[in-house]
Amino acid sequence: MKIIIAPDSFKDSLSAAGTAQAIAEGLAQVWPDAQLIECPMADGGEGTVDAVLAACNGQLRRQTVRGPLGDEVEARWGWLADSRTAIIEMAEASGLQLVAPGQRDACSTTTYGTGELIRAALEAGAQRIILAIGGSATNDGGAGAMQALGVQLFDAQSQPLPAGGLALSCLSRISLESLDPRLAQVRFEIAADVNNPLCGPHGASAIFGPQKGASPQQVAQLDAALDHFADHCAQVLPKDVRDEPGSGAAGGLGFAAKAFLGAQFRPGVEVVAELVGLEDAVRGADLVITGEGRFDAQTLRGKTPFGVARIASQHGVPVIVIAGTLGDGYEQMYAQGVDAAFALPSGPMSLEQACSEAPRLLRERAADIARVWRLAASR
Repeated sequence: MKIIIAPDSFKDSLSAAGTAQAIAEGLAQVWPDAQLIECPMADGGEGTVDAVLAACNGQLRRQTVRGPLGDEVEARWGWLADSRTAIIEMAEASGLQLVAPGQRDACSTTTYGTGELIRAALEAGAQRIILAIGGSATNDGGAGAMQALGVQLFDAQSQPLPAGGLALSCLSRISLESLDPRLAQVRFEIAADVNNPLCGPHGASAIFGPQKGASPQQVAQLDAALDHFADHCAQVLPKDVRDEPGSGAAGGLGFAAKAFLGAQFRPGVEVVAELVGLEDAVRGADLVITGEGRFDAQTLRGKTPFGVARIASQHGVPVIVIAGTLGDGYEQMYAQGVDAAFALPSGPMSLEQACSEAPRLLRERAADIARVWRLAASR
């Protein structure tokens, strides 16, 4: 019996590696002789670095960078020496979790620290940089990250623009003279599950600005500022990418990565699956178990169980999901390669209790699944 265990993290509870380990322990209670392959996963959001390093035996590195509000933060990033690949979670440097709810300000937050992480990867000799861009606190069109890499933004008085998306409304000139030349030698990939354009009713400001602290008036101002930024970018770059899917990801960091770095956009779970060798692991498996904290209709937008199920279904391997909760519309995943789904709690309990007891609950649910599977196989 070969079983692939490929879950995402359970937010505020367990890492993907911890989740996979707990599931494996539960399965081993019933199937002590089974071949249990733990393959922690992520979809480009929080936990991507940890999942990849756990599977690939990479190095965790730390860098002090400028946070979204300009203060110093210590950000982690991953390094795969054999392939000279850097894995960068922009949320480590520019994430919403770094800003207290009362301080969230989409007008002034910056991606500068993400650019500093890219610079650290360049200094390490990276030939490939994967940017996981979920969970941003920013709405600056990626301007801050590009400034950290040498792009110069000036106002009408030839003064450098201050940080933040709103300041882009004062942009008068872009200079690429100091852009780091090492960038041209690096292949950039964006791991994301967001396909919004940069501007407009479905753009970065309108869709994601409010959760980052923008009022309705500020949303309109930020949208105009990003459009203005894109106008100037189109004057100095070979292609205008503002309307391409994904340009609105991470407050427009997707736009900058495409426009300035030539980044290729890929679903985050697809990138992680490739790095950890999920497809090779699935070949010849009898069962795949995946999971996430909340399993619902949003999973269809490219979250980990969706990506895992697609790979498993291509090889005819059944998939079972273990989730913290089963939300509205989770049944839609049954048409996408998922065969069954189970919630973690065995009875009424608070979210705090469920999080604190997640390892035990995962072991119990995995053991239950193994018992049912064994019973069905014996008939």
